[in-house]
Parts: sequence; structure tokens; C-alpha cells
Amino acid sequence: MKKVFLLSVTFVFAIIANSQGPAQFGIFAGPQITNTNYTIQSVKQKSEAKYGFQAGVMLKAPFEGKLSFAPEAYYSMKGYKVTFNRFVFPPDPAAADNNTTIHCFELAALLQYDFGNNPGHFFIKGGPSLDFQLLGKEKYNLIAGGAVDRKMKFGPGEYGPFSANLIAQLGYETAGGLLIFAQYTHGAASINNADGGPAIRHRAYGLSIGKYLNRKKIVVDTRNRE
Repeated sequence: MKKVFLLSVTFVFAIIANSQGPAQFGIFAGPQITNTNYTIQSVKQKSEAKYGFQAGVMLKAPFEGKLSFAPEAYYSMKGYKVTFNRFVFPPDPAAADNNTTIHCFELAALLQYDFGNNPGHFFIKGGPSLDFQLLGKEKYNLIAGGAVDRKMKFGPGEYGPFSANLIAQLGYETAGGLLIFAQYTHGAASINNADGGPAIRHRAYGLSIGKYLNRKKIVVDTRNRE
């Protein structure tokens, strides 16, 4: 994890150094609805969404016209509720369902395209992300009765500590550096590491508000010119 983080930081600074304009740094946060595409032996399981949250930092470094490199690093609380119609591990061959809450750290390498040259404009962002599953909790009922409430186990033969996602955003950016955007997270990799186990892929829909902290104010001269 340490090597991946250092490589990511080095890559970001290399992009900033070669950008065609000053890089802008910002923060963002907002709620999200999270779920999963959960299959056991290619059979989809019934799932329910949960409420989550994301918050982090962002960067915008223009490099080609209206196109910018716009990476993000953020905390994301994800999870799902799923009901099983066949045996599964993890969490347990005797489990009837599962209710999880997973705390993640995400590194997203996004490109941003601005619709227009005006200071206030709509934009789209897209690209892949690397998802670090930091810790989680799961609660499940047993088929024979009783319930289990425990920490999720990450590692070989358990839940995977890493996964990958595809990110898409649509938003609006103001002249003052405020922005609001909707985000869709599509899990491209399963968070299960157990051989023969389920395929568990994140899904999330979010709405966030952000602010570029070093955005220079744009002054428009409204005086009559001779």
C-alpha cells in the first residue's frame, strides 16, 4: 500500500509540473447511497442499499484546452445488505444474509472536461480508482437461528483489502471556485478473495459539494471604455 501511495503522489506532482496553468486544490464532501452487485456462482443475490458518505481532497491541473487532470483522494463509507439463496463464504456457509459497513480510502485518477470557457460552467469527470478497504463490520443471521456481529476479515481467503472502481461525475463549477457534482461509482473488481466465493462489486450514487481553496477571484471591468 505504501508503494502505491508513493507512486501516486509522484505521478500527481509530475502532472502538476507539466500542466498548462496553475493547479487548483480543493476539498469536497457529501452523502451517497451504496449497494453491491452480489453474485454466487453467477446467480445474482437480492440486495438493499444503505446510506454512506464521502469526503476528501481534489486537484485540477489543466493540460489541453478544456481538458484537465483532476485526481481525488478521499474517504468513502460504503456497504450493502444482501439476502442469500444458496451457501456462501465469506461470510459463512450458514449465513442467511449479511449487512456490511466498510470504511474505504480511494485514489481516483480522473480527467475533467469543461463545457465552455466561462468561469462558471458545467463539467464531466471520469476515470479509474483504486479502493483500499481499511476496515469493516458485518452482521448476519444464521439459517439455523441466531446472529453474528463481527469485524470483517481482510486478507487471502477472506475479503480483499483492495479493489478497483470506475468513476463518473457530472457537475457545475462557479467563478468563485464552488462546485456541486453527482457521482456514480461502478465496482470493476470484486472485494472477495476466497476461492469459489461470491463476486462482490461496489455500487454507489453520491452528491457532493466542494470548493477550490486557491481559486483567484475573477474581476470583470464594467466601466465604459472610450
